[in-house]
Amino acid sequence: MATASRLSWLRRAWPWLKYAVGLALAGVALWALTGRTGELSGASQYLGHLRWWWLALAVVAETGSLVAFAIIQKRLLEAGDVYASTARITAVTAASTAIANSMPAGPVVSAVFAFQQYRRAGADEALAGWTLAALFVAASVSLALVAAVGVTVAGAAGAGLDLVGVTAGVLVGAIALGAVFLQRRALVWLVTKLVRASWRVVGWPRGELAGHIDRIIGRLTVVTLNFRQVLSVLGWGVANWVFDCACLALSFLAIGAGIPWRGLLLAYGAGQLAANLPITPGGLGVVEGSLTIALVQFGGAEVSTVAAVLLYRILSFWAELPIGWATWGGLAWMGRRSPAPAPALEGGPAVLAPEYVLRPTAMKDQAP
Repeated sequence: MATASRLSWLRRAWPWLKYAVGLALAGVALWALTGRTGELSGASQYLGHLRWWWLALAVVAETGSLVAFAIIQKRLLEAGDVYASTARITAVTAASTAIANSMPAGPVVSAVFAFQQYRRAGADEALAGWTLAALFVAASVSLALVAAVGVTVAGAAGAGLDLVGVTAGVLVGAIALGAVFLQRRALVWLVTKLVRASWRVVGWPRGELAGHIDRIIGRLTVVTLNFRQVLSVLGWGVANWVFDCACLALSFLAIGAGIPWRGLLLAYGAGQLAANLPITPGGLGVVEGSLTIALVQFGGAEVSTVAAVLLYRILSFWAELPIGWATWGGLAWMGRRSPAPAPALEGGPAVLAPEYVLRPTAMKDQAP
């Protein structure tokens, strides 16, 4: 009874606790910045004398990262015999990124938006849900691979930052997650446990949504990837991170500074792992701090590193917000002009083994 009471309290308090932690971290970041006015002033001088050729290449690299991430989704949808243009999926990717990086509970809202767009492209509920899950696994495994290469390149210098153990743990965990995803029974078991844990802690999902998720979980194994498709998805996943890292490297050249090559991949991997922590939208403040600290440790000049990281975040975070929201507006307008009926789940509600049933009716009883 006491455990249930604590879980109930945590579920009610979670939204407030999350924002309290975010505000506290923002306060710490502002406090830290007030003591670094010299570096920020020097960084602004670097940003005022940009080398436009390198800046243009950085924009191209970041665009390539966005397109590569879209192609991952395109390949996953094609595994379920749904074919959509790269331009359309890239637009969905841009809009989803903007939503995730600028709204409260952005990743959840972004996932719902992407799910709806997959449905409009012709995917049924099972394929759309499977694509979201597979996308997360592909991004995690490919990022872990990039970070592992970074550890190898950094060598002994990486051990001084205590990142080797963390990166190795993330790599092992990501590979295990990928292996579980490719095993049908294990996949259903894992997703079921995660959804149950989410409902117990934060009260999500519930109501009719819980019933939909139950049916989707029952058909998660409707799509399987062959070896060639797995390699293609992982290849585009690595390309996504490499293009984004190239944007960071080119940001150094755009301000006229040397690139700390030896620690670049390791610092980048650590920064992206930090970005995935659900603390601030898009890892705002966390990414900048972790990247700057790591790159300075690997020989980057403090002022120029701050300037390069700020330029990288302008291109990879801030510039994508208005572009993504404008793309969202375009997709919404097109959707109203040509509404497309979503395909229904074939075969009705899924029948799961007893150990996998989510009991959505129990969740409905708890809904207000």
